[in-house]
Amino acid sequence: MDDCIPQKCISTPIELVDLSAKVKLLFADLLTQFDPISLHEMDNVQLMNRVDTKFLIGLNQLPFILKNAVQHYRIVEIDGERISPYSSIYFDTEDAEMYTMHHNGKLNRYKIRMRSYVNSGDSFLEIKKKNNKGMTSKGRIKIDPKHFKSMEFHETANNFIADETSYKSGALKPQLQNFFQRITLVDKNETERVTLDIDLLYKDLHSNQFKSVDGLVIVEMKQDGATKSHFRTYLNELHVLPGSMSKYCLGMALLKSDLKNNRFKTKLRKINKITAKNHVTI
Repeated sequence: MDDCIPQKCISTPIELVDLSAKVKLLFADLLTQFDPISLHEMDNVQLMNRVDTKFLIGLNQLPFILKNAVQHYRIVEIDGERISPYSSIYFDTEDAEMYTMHHNGKLNRYKIRMRSYVNSGDSFLEIKKKNNKGMTSKGRIKIDPKHFKSMEFHETANNFIADETSYKSGALKPQLQNFFQRITLVDKNETERVTLDIDLLYKDLHSNQFKSVDGLVIVEMKQDGATKSHFRTYLNELHVLPGSMSKYCLGMALLKSDLKNNRFKTKLRKINKITAKNHVTI
């Protein structure tokens, strides 16, 4: 996980970065083998009894996953593209209370972020809450892309934050921006969605420092709890167990040395081990 300061990132802290060229080159042939599914069709996949599970794998393991998934999954295609760039801006208090609560394992905690779907230009304000039973819920409202670029809340956003969280928007500061590429798969029986996030890059919005996490793939399965997952079978064959780290907390731990991270050290060591094996053979 080396420092990375791409020239096209430098001009502004919110400039959106498309880092997908190398991934498209590596995986283009594999991705074209999938049958496509449109964003509208994917939105119709209603997983009412949904179970979310996350995994961390190496980029070198992705070809095995994709080769096996072709027969059971379709790939989300948007305007002819099968890898989509995303960017998120995370907000927290001045003393990073939300990060600290997550680090300390506290429940009834929040994450507040703006997310930009770069290809479509759509932007949203999203709030995730984990309650005292460990259940996670997410709500969002659409925002004008100019508010994403300015990192400022408008009146509707202020009200949304006040209604959905214990925070006042005036106490929240933009802390961190990330950029990543996402591949989204939907199983052919429409009982499961899988996202594969790669090319993760962070920017500290205070110091303007960058960190890249090369060679890591964050896998998230959203499935009907009553249905067997082919994707889980592929991961079992690779001897990959469930495990994750919040993208927000990972970036904060990497870029802000003054914050506590002792409870994340095991996960950080695991990520370092994964990213050390990032040579890819197709």
